[in-house]
Amino acid sequence: MKKILTIAGSDCSGGAGIQADIKTITTHKMYAMSAITALTAQNTTGVYDVSETSPEFVSKQLDCIFEDIFPDAIKIGMVSSKEIIEVIYNKLKEYKCKNIVVDPVMFSTSGHELMSKDAMNTLKTKLLPIADIITPNIFEAESICGFNINNKEDMIKAAKEISKFLNVHILIKGGHLSDSADDLLFYEKKPIWFNEKRISNPNTHGTGCTLSSAIACNLGKGLSMEESVYNSKKYITKALKSGLDIGKGSGPLNHCV
Repeated sequence: MKKILTIAGSDCSGGAGIQADIKTITTHKMYAMSAITALTAQNTTGVYDVSETSPEFVSKQLDCIFEDIFPDAIKIGMVSSKEIIEVIYNKLKEYKCKNIVVDPVMFSTSGHELMSKDAMNTLKTKLLPIADIITPNIFEAESICGFNINNKEDMIKAAKEISKFLNVHILIKGGHLSDSADDLLFYEKKPIWFNEKRISNPNTHGTGCTLSSAIACNLGKGLSMEESVYNSKKYITKALKSGLDIGKGSGPLNHCV
C-alpha cells in the first residue's frame, strides 16, 4: 500500500484541510498520514478562528512520521507562519523527501487571509522551490507573480513569470475565471491545458485541498506529472457532479466517488 502524508491545517467541519486530504487519500486506496499545522474553527459559511500548532510540535510530528512510515508522496496545504514553513522545509531536506505537492493556501474560499506577509515570502523562497508541483488558484497565482490574472492568456503570462524563479511544475487552477474552468500545467516553457466544462455546483468547499491530495496519490503510484494531474481532475469532476449538498454555505465535495 502506498503511503501519503498531508501537512496542513484541520477543518473541524470536515470539508477541507486535513480531513479532505485523508478522505481523498483513503478513496484512492492509500494509507493516509497527517501532520497538523493549525486548528481552524470553520464551516461551510467561513473561517472564524485559527490556532496555530507550535513549530516545535510540527517538527516532532514530522520526525515521528519520517522515522517510522516514510511517505511515497507529500501534500502540503495550509502553513500560516514563517517558523512552521522553515521547520517543514528543513525536515523535507533532512529526510530527502520526494513527490512533494504544495498547495499554497493563502486565502480561504470565503476570502479569509490564512497567511501572514512574512510567511508568504518564506513560502516563495523556501518551500515552493523544493516542490515537484505547486497548485495555486488564480488569486494565489496573482500573489506569487505580482499581477492580476483575468483570462487564459494572463495564466500563461503568470506561469512564465513564476517559472523565472521556480523550476517546478506549475498548475494554475482556472476555477475562478469568468469564461472557463480550464487549468494550466506549465513546466520548462511548455503549457498543457486541461479543459473542463464548468460544473453548476455552488458546493466547492475544499476543492483545492482535494485536488492537490489526489495529485500526491497519483505521483505516489509512480505516474507522470501529466497523468497525475489528468486523473486528479477527473476525480474532482466526479466529486462535484455527485451533487452533495451539506451545510448552509459553500458545502463540501463527495470524496467517496
